[in-house]
Amino acid sequence: MLHEIAEVFAQYRDGQARRVAAGRAAGQELIGVLSGDGPADPGVLEEALGAAGLPAGGPYRVLVATSGDALAEALGHLGEAARYAVGDSAAVLYEGPGADGDVTGRLRSVWPLLQACGAAVPDASAPDAGADTALRLGVGSSASGAQGLRASLGQARFALAAAGPEAPVRGVEQLDTLAELLAGVPREVRAVFGTRTLGALGEGMLRETLEVFLANNCSWTRTAEALHLHVNTVHYRIERVETLTGRDLSRLDHKLDLYAALRCL
Repeated sequence: MLHEIAEVFAQYRDGQARRVAAGRAAGQELIGVLSGDGPADPGVLEEALGAAGLPAGGPYRVLVATSGDALAEALGHLGEAARYAVGDSAAVLYEGPGADGDVTGRLRSVWPLLQACGAAVPDASAPDAGADTALRLGVGSSASGAQGLRASLGQARFALAAAGPEAPVRGVEQLDTLAELLAGVPREVRAVFGTRTLGALGEGMLRETLEVFLANNCSWTRTAEALHLHVNTVHYRIERVETLTGRDLSRLDHKLDLYAALRCL
């Protein structure tokens, strides 16, 4: 009798595993349609949504994580009414009537539990994982239709790149500062921009003076006080900064260029 009971459980487990695998395959197929080049065929997208168990029309939200298993586990905590399709490292969440609007907030509350219990160690080989294998999640904005879904996928990938140890779950709506926006730019691109913009200043006093000058809203007096310098010395150093960088610090766009370059290094 015990053997028969074990066989029943084994069959149930195998059936469940097949259903999960089929769901993952359908979810990955849907993400593949959204990731394709060229305009998305509405008919193909609708077919992929249906195969993944999602209704047509939306609204939807795309999420990208460094671990598909962790993402599936987190989405499972949204409740039985939540409808979603999970692929290898991304998911499409249907936000129909009655859906919780604060998806990012709910996932942010669940994420530390997944990290603490070591759920689904991130796969560094996943296409959206990058070199950093920390457990992170990016959430795109709510969207409907083919182009909206593609935009949400791009936003989620950017938010994932902006996520870090202090904020492992990042929604695109939370990208509301220049520093957070720059965090989503690939590290290699930030390094090139920062080096090309500030490289001529070196690592010494000119770069320090520039940073303090910008931090003090370009006030000559406050900068001189902060650096314990004469105001004339500050004027001389800033003139050297302008000469070496080709930027005019009386212009807002040039100030932003230099400020962003400092944040990139």
